[in-house]
Amino acid sequence: MVSGKTYDVVIIGAGPAGLFAAYELVERGDFKVLIVDEGGDIEQRICPMYDLGYCIGCQPCHIMSGVGGAGGLSDGTINLRPDIGGDLSELTGDENYAWQLVWEVDQIFLNHKAPRNLFKGNPEEVRYWEQKAAQAGVKFIPIIQRHIGSDRTPEVIADIKKHLESRGVEFLLWTKALEFGKGWVRVKRGKDVFEIKTRYTIVSPGRGGADWFHGVAQRIGLKARHGPIDVGVRVEVPAIIMDPITSINHDPKFHIYTNTYDDFVRTFCTNPNGFVVEERYDGYVGVNGHSMHEKKSNNTNFAFLTRIELTEPVEDTTAYGRSIAQLATTIGGGKPILQRLGDLRRGRRSTWQRIRRSDVEPTLKHVTPGDIAMALPHRVVTNILEGLEKLDRVLPGVASDHTLLYAPEIKYYAMKVEVNEDLETSIENIFAAGDGAGLSRDIVNAAATGLLAARGILKKEGLYTEKEFRRPDNWKAKIEDLKP
Repeated sequence: MVSGKTYDVVIIGAGPAGLFAAYELVERGDFKVLIVDEGGDIEQRICPMYDLGYCIGCQPCHIMSGVGGAGGLSDGTINLRPDIGGDLSELTGDENYAWQLVWEVDQIFLNHKAPRNLFKGNPEEVRYWEQKAAQAGVKFIPIIQRHIGSDRTPEVIADIKKHLESRGVEFLLWTKALEFGKGWVRVKRGKDVFEIKTRYTIVSPGRGGADWFHGVAQRIGLKARHGPIDVGVRVEVPAIIMDPITSINHDPKFHIYTNTYDDFVRTFCTNPNGFVVEERYDGYVGVNGHSMHEKKSNNTNFAFLTRIELTEPVEDTTAYGRSIAQLATTIGGGKPILQRLGDLRRGRRSTWQRIRRSDVEPTLKHVTPGDIAMALPHRVVTNILEGLEKLDRVLPGVASDHTLLYAPEIKYYAMKVEVNEDLETSIENIFAAGDGAGLSRDIVNAAATGLLAARGILKKEGLYTEKEFRRPDNWKAKIEDLKP
């Protein structure tokens, strides 16, 4: 039992940020490290939805909580860029160092059973897609990517955890962090509530812990500000439509500005031959996508999201996103809403009869055929329709009447905690990292912020200087020179 023990570092959250922070600490120093997470070990994180076809509301959620975090049960797309899923250049003030961090994260994954397959595309192919997109008023962002796969990601996470345990890192699972302050973390395990003493704390609670972090931050006076949210749908089309681009980029990124509102819309989390899955945040329904190395569908799905930022007098984008999710949950009767794009265009709800006439068979069946326009704001629906029309000029068939739309898909960006370049918060010896702190939005950036927070502690301990971390090399060129 850890009650009454004192640690050098307590890390709240066992997702990519927490795991990589611990990795850096034990590789470069001799620290007594404890990782606390309200979920279970990676092999215990079995979501009943995959067998049942619908969410039964497990507490805690196996997808959001546990060793590996939300990324540990994702499709495991590794974006090898510092400006996708976060902005490491802004955090570090050094673009070359940002690319170095991406390289280091990639190497750690490769050292722990991540497959070496690389989605890159040759320069001529990339140039073709950039030009074709530009002609349609769309920006294509080429990214070098690895794809681990939802079925292989747990094996990689398990290997990282095994390595950490061999270096003395302790894990306290099925244990919820309640509060933290300078020098202590209060947790609840079963019915027992106790306090753990620590010299340093790294708070990396992940997307599932973002609201909790926000609440604690307000109570103890941590400075933070609201970030934007992305609201939209999960689009599902025949895989053959997307094959020309997904063969080059597993998860292609298209950025679009709409005609009516000049709003930013983007593709996100593309899953070739993948599956749409249900998610729940705080009891509200939502959707996401997965893809496997072994199990394949005939469809490809991707998120299509519009960015929403609020200014005075109402700046709480999280509350706004929740209100949308609540309405969608009500309209769908507790299930995601499914609609054919053609029905949305014509202002009518979809029915199972109409969906069965579609060329696309839905991979998620636990849905309510309905009208997305009844659940999402008019501005969001307009952006989706206009954005898909533009994208159709790049990828013909994406905006077919038979295309399926699932709603809602909402990406909450946590309150962005104010930190210095070492990711230390406004309270001394408390560091923040990852998605739950608003500092990242994908696996690589989350892991990199974990490295940065750990390095902040190493510097405070006098073990390293900043100059020793920043290794001379052209790291962007090293990544771009990687061979498929």
